[in-house]
Amino acid sequence: VQLVESGGGLVQPGGSLRLSCAASGSISRINTMGWYRQAPGKQREFIADITRYASKNYADAVKSRFTISRDNAKNTVYLQMNSLKPEDTAAYYCHARRDYDTNIYWGQGTQVTVSS
Repeated sequence: VQLVESGGGLVQPGGSLRLSCAASGSISRINTMGWYRQAPGKQREFIADITRYASKNYADAVKSRFTISRDNAKNTVYLQMNSLKPEDTAAYYCHARRDYDTNIYWGQGTQVTVSS
């Protein structure tokens, strides 16, 4: 499974960004897709995920500001990020898990910087 993220960039506090992650390769049986982030000097942290049946989970820090969605036909997951704060600055990583597969697949990451 190959995951390619896009949509990161520089945004002012209070602004919005939409991240995308497209899956390719052995995409059959992909169930959960989602996002983690990692800020410099910090551990990678869970942000949100969504199953193929659209069941969603969010970290408390983002649940009122971020929305995860998915287009199964395009094998793509999205993260709409609103009301961005400087503390949201991090590299954002897409991940995917397949049924009957213990591997977790990761994208290369996309940088989000929130600064005035």
